[in-house]
Amino acid sequence: MAAHEKFSFRSPDELRAKIEALDPAIPFSDDISVLLEPATVAGRRITNRLAVLPMEGADAAPDGGPSEWTSRRYERYATGGSGIIWFEATAVRRDGRSNPRQLMLTDGTEDAFKKLVAGTRDAAARAFGPDHQPLLVLQITHSGRFAKPEGKPEPLIVHRSPFLDPLLGLPADHPLLTDESLSEIQDDFVNAADLAASAGFDGVDIKACHGYLVSELLASFTRTGSRYGGPFENRVRFLLETVRRIRQEVPRLLVTSRLSAADMVPFPYGFGMNPNKCKTPNLKEARELVCLLAKEGVRFLALSMGVPAWKAHFGRPFNKPVPGGSVPDEHPLESVARHLRFASDLQRSFPGTAVVGSGYSWLRQFFPNVGAAMVRSGRTAVIGLGRGALACPDFPKDLMVKGRLSPRKVCTACSLCSHLLRQQKRVGCVVRDPEYRSAR
Repeated sequence: MAAHEKFSFRSPDELRAKIEALDPAIPFSDDISVLLEPATVAGRRITNRLAVLPMEGADAAPDGGPSEWTSRRYERYATGGSGIIWFEATAVRRDGRSNPRQLMLTDGTEDAFKKLVAGTRDAAARAFGPDHQPLLVLQITHSGRFAKPEGKPEPLIVHRSPFLDPLLGLPADHPLLTDESLSEIQDDFVNAADLAASAGFDGVDIKACHGYLVSELLASFTRTGSRYGGPFENRVRFLLETVRRIRQEVPRLLVTSRLSAADMVPFPYGFGMNPNKCKTPNLKEARELVCLLAKEGVRFLALSMGVPAWKAHFGRPFNKPVPGGSVPDEHPLESVARHLRFASDLQRSFPGTAVVGSGYSWLRQFFPNVGAAMVRSGRTAVIGLGRGALACPDFPKDLMVKGRLSPRKVCTACSLCSHLLRQQKRVGCVVRDPEYRSAR
């Protein structure tokens, strides 16, 4: 395992040399044109293979509706030219909000979301013409153990974890959500999906990553006496039932999920881990779940991994940790390579399901070279950026016009955006967005 290193590569050759020394399996291509070609995802045409991944802004109005800052962020993404714009985690009910300024879709905020969708589409059409219609996906969520609807922790957990419970100081007898409560929450997911369709979104993403409620259910090995815990078929029940209900009740809506292929939390407290080597990922259950999702009609998925509140580097390779955080004992390229391996495994196992890959932001201006090689070799269908899009929302347009990205515009993986979210402050790129910086 190589020591952690900050990004310092000035040329493709320098990065390639490091890749060769560390993990030659990371692909690299000088020809990035495949990223700018149109494609079909779940039967819908997208104008290119680049996506904005969900990145919370913590700038909603008190009722959960989008604010001017929310609209500004998505209009910037729209004029940037991405083929898919994946709207950030939006709570389906008050007790599921991760902070008091998280978006929340309810009957009372539906009209505000309609305006957000219309503004995003109009911005894209003004920038690129009427033929450029990005696929708009809304991520709907319940924050579960990480809920802070009024700014302080109000955790709603579905299993007890010796790794995650101490983060919140939870006692051993902290109550678990009942099956009846989970059924009510599922109703709220379905209602939010119906509202999302009315607001004009093309699809919804049932968030199943990063340790939030649906993700934690997938890892509920130790939940006993419950239809949502223990055996695999119980742990995946909530997600599959929710998918099925939305597809039946809101048939015009695409349904997808951002899925943690592996939580990286030791077995039996994390999904996607090896029962015989508890700290080692094992994609057996992830493959089984993707297969079941495909049978339910889910034909595209965004992949992630890890639980950022526990160890952020698994999901978000960085130069610097959040203030007070620790530097991991692995090179960021090892984290990138893990993302690529997982995406490759699942994409090749299920060629009929389009995989949207992540973990690219640390690569800065060279991410298109790695992403293009992944797409061209059939290891991923679409390349997504979260932090990278927040820093440089017009990355697709720069690739279209200039054929490259400026090192002065890309994400520096400084973790300040993650820190701002943890502090429940309005999120933006402190390094690259002067208007945001001046308004803080």
